Formats: sequence, structure tokens, C-alpha cells
Amino acid sequence: MDFRKKLLSESTLAAWRDEHRKAGRRLVVTNGCFDLLHLGHVTYLESARNQGDALLVGVNSDDAVRQLKGPQRPVTPEEDRALVLAALQSVDGVFVFRSATATAFLAAARPDIYVKGGDYTLETLNQEERKAVESGGGRIVLIPFVAGRSTTGTLAKILKL
Repeated sequence: MDFRKKLLSESTLAAWRDEHRKAGRRLVVTNGCFDLLHLGHVTYLESARNQGDALLVGVNSDDAVRQLKGPQRPVTPEEDRALVLAALQSVDGVFVFRSATATAFLAAARPDIYVKGGDYTLETLNQEERKAVESGGGRIVLIPFVAGRSTTGTLAKILKL
């Protein structure tokens, strides 16, 4: 399989989603920066994938990462981040979205299940994102993180070298 074919665009996302829905597959969606891929990420993605039949990962664009994480980020360009995620067996599709929030992406993806990390609660989750998922009939699942694994922590270690 050519993992590059897992990259989706605004023009292909709806058809890709409809294909899964017609086949009766439960679509799981998650999103994030995924700047430096680490064990915490791949464990989280595998857990997300196990919630349904196909996993779609939304990746924050470079501009969105800068808004969220600061001017020194991302370390890895968006296309590289998307392609590395697409190469993972647990990932069925990858979509780079431009805004700082995932609201429009979630409205277009219409997930059956939206997975977020355990540092969120239903109350602290972006309520527009929550509304986009729930108004489309989806539900939200919170998955715990792998302790001690984060891109920020890895970058801090690198800076000490």
C-alpha cells in the first residue's frame, strides 16, 4: 500500500467518509499537532483506532501549531507530520486542517467517535468542537496519555544537550 494515498484533502474528505459509512464502518477521529512522533502518540493512536473500524487523524497546519505552541514550533513541517502519521498501520486517513480549532474539520468528518486525550474532560473540551461531534450523532471518548511522554518534554531534553 502507498501510505501517501491516505492523505485526504477538502475535495476528497467527504467521499472518503461516505465510503466508510456505506460500508458500515464506525469512523473514529482524533486530532493534534503530532510534531515529534513518540511512544505516547502511537499508543494513543492505537487506542483511538481500537474504538472503531477506521481512524482519521486531523493534523494542525504549521500556522495553527504556531498559534497553539508558539513561534518556534512546529519542528517538523505539516506535510512530513501528515505523511509519517499516514505510514502508521493504525491510521486509515490523515487530513491537515488550517484553523487553530478542529471545529470545521469535525463538522466535515462527521465522526461516529471523537477521541481526545485524558488531559481533557467533556467540560474542558472546546465546546464548539463538542457540538460539531454531538450534533452529527457522534460521541466523545477520552483516552489516557502515556505518562512522561510528550513533545514538549522531548524538546526540553534536546535543549539541555
